[in-house]
Amino acid sequence: MYTDKNIADFIKKDPILKDIIALKPVIWENPNRKSMADMPKFLINKEDMVAAEALWDRFAPFFMEAFPETQKTQGILESPLKEIPKMKELLNEQAPKIDGRLFLKCDNKLPISGSIKARGGFYEVLHHAEKLALQAGILKNSDYRAFASPEFKQFFSQYKIGVGSTGNLGLSIGIISAKLGFEVTVYVSADAKPWKKDLLREKGVKVVEFSGDFSEAILAGRQQTEADPMAYFVDDENSNDLFLGYSVGALRIAKQLEEANILVDAQHPLFAYSPCGVGGSPGGTAFGLKQIYGDHVHCFFVEPTHSPAVLTGLITGENSKISVKDLGIDNKTEADGLAVGRPSNFATSMSSHIISGVYTIADQELFALLAKLMDTENEFLEPSATAGLIGPQLVLKTDYALKNKLNMADATHIVWATGGDLVPEKQRLEFYERGLSEVVM
Repeated sequence: MYTDKNIADFIKKDPILKDIIALKPVIWENPNRKSMADMPKFLINKEDMVAAEALWDRFAPFFMEAFPETQKTQGILESPLKEIPKMKELLNEQAPKIDGRLFLKCDNKLPISGSIKARGGFYEVLHHAEKLALQAGILKNSDYRAFASPEFKQFFSQYKIGVGSTGNLGLSIGIISAKLGFEVTVYVSADAKPWKKDLLREKGVKVVEFSGDFSEAILAGRQQTEADPMAYFVDDENSNDLFLGYSVGALRIAKQLEEANILVDAQHPLFAYSPCGVGGSPGGTAFGLKQIYGDHVHCFFVEPTHSPAVLTGLITGENSKISVKDLGIDNKTEADGLAVGRPSNFATSMSSHIISGVYTIADQELFALLAKLMDTENEFLEPSATAGLIGPQLVLKTDYALKNKLNMADATHIVWATGGDLVPEKQRLEFYERGLSEVVM
């Protein structure tokens, strides 16, 4: 689709693309970022976020009934916000030094699925299930515990759910759909880890494997699911509901910051660093944070050097039309959740005005950071989830703070840890040992 001349024109427009194609780690500042005063009107807004949070509250009795481990939180699924001063101290052994405070948003510890994908994946399936139940008139007295009943499972068994995934979204969709009683199929790419596929099958999920990448899996999944009138496809490349589910995380983290007496204002900027696949989960998070904190929050995405899908979509202005393979990039990375060649058009078009920038990271650094976080904070993340840890220092290497007149001494940095709790012990040890062996320049 794209000729050599097209690529040359893209490079001429933004020369950093040459380094991206050469697989060099880069940090890119977004020239199209808008202030809140100039922000275009989006298809969703803060009222939609609040409505999405209300759905989570309605389903709390279901979670308590279906997943007893959530009873201690009254059926609310949330993760800790943990300060990581020892990791900050270790990072500061190399310049530039991080001022302010460094936190880990531990979505690796989200109940049930152990990843950020539960925010979007659970939400969309619950939204669909609620709609079906209301249409059928079987939801009596607004008792959402009924969603865990044999009667409701029997009702949902006539319906199907499909999703394309590199791993964690499939786990989230598979777990919640199977628990509700849906017949669920996850179409996985070659990047999906064997233990994730095995876990899905243990949950009663049908797994269809493809030898190609995420784009092939999601295309086939979409086509096969949409051909069945009783089936519903969770479309990671173009879903409002997934995006809204992720955005609720911003409302939750705002409460945690308030409880910790952490200010976010002109003198106390907030930075968020989010690993990025198709762009849905970091995009939803960034959108939510912007709705709450406006120009006082600065959101950065991070992608593997071999899978910079959102970055290339934004730089070229082509969004989902372009794949990294069109640029000669192989889309092969150990960060399976980020192994995406083509971004979400819906999420990327919104993020193009919201985010402050994107940086890329090499696989070996992901593993090295995994080992360092274990050694300093005793916190395990899967490799892709460590990507945000170097964000604060990379931003400090640019003139971003100076140009925006930011008081970095009182900044709060949040690294979004997107997954890890369901990783088997054997795999954890292999990841850790590899991290110890990596030498990062």
